[in-house]
Amino acid sequence: MSSAKLELAPAVPLSPATGGSRPPAWLGPALRWLLRLGSLVACVLVWEFAAASRLNLGLVTFANVPPPSEVGPAIWKLVSSPKFSNHVGASLTRVFSGFFAAALAGVLLGLLVGRSRRLEDVVMPPLEALRPIPAVSWIPLAILMFPSSELSMIFITFIGALFPVLLNTVHGVHAVDGRLVAAARSLGAGRIAVLREVVLPGAAPSIVTGLTIGMGTSWFCLVTAEMIAGQYGIGYYTWESYTLQNYADIVVGMVFIGLFGMASSAALRRLGALATPWYRLREKQS
Repeated sequence: MSSAKLELAPAVPLSPATGGSRPPAWLGPALRWLLRLGSLVACVLVWEFAAASRLNLGLVTFANVPPPSEVGPAIWKLVSSPKFSNHVGASLTRVFSGFFAAALAGVLLGLLVGRSRRLEDVVMPPLEALRPIPAVSWIPLAILMFPSSELSMIFITFIGALFPVLLNTVHGVHAVDGRLVAAARSLGAGRIAVLREVVLPGAAPSIVTGLTIGMGTSWFCLVTAEMIAGQYGIGYYTWESYTLQNYADIVVGMVFIGLFGMASSAALRRLGALATPWYRLREKQS
């Protein structure tokens, strides 16, 4: 009886497929930016058509709305004017002064309240009673409370940013896994070490979210305060343009408010991403 031999052919490495090559890594972000730019251009074109044709939809009319073709020269006129630096400098000083004060107070108080139930029972009830009050409602009282209009406007931006920062910080502290805190304590970490090494890194993403939201509300509150109590600033410029019936300049003020607000929020998000690299790594892995 003859025995059959089974011989295996040597393995041949497979050549990579040439038909379905992956697109370059830079193509994805580039497409996203093109899509964003395209959406902005589309909105401007729709605005130009509606304003130039004096579109009347019954409930909404564009008869008195200036088109982008008029707003563009008005932007250049303001930028080339010496008043531009005065308006922008005044608004930036007010908004960042109030925001940084709110960020410091909101983060520190949020960390303490989030870690102490007794302190939460004492501090949060009056703050929760004040939180639903719109920051705009504080303007008359702020004018009475502070000797200068500058301090009153900074206080309005402070109020606008405080509650988003505070509540997001408290929420972030509460969301920290208790097992991590228990593990740190079992290794001999004290309260300060637990707060610094466990609680603060765990709550950092929520804190960044609160800071980003607080920056947006600071701009909203500042512009409203400048319309009422200001003498310089983007909000004051916008309201002055309305009283003088310079309609194109109204849109110019709105454009700069949007640009500064968007840029400051984007800068905060970028700084937050750099400060929390572990969170970005976890998002990429999930």
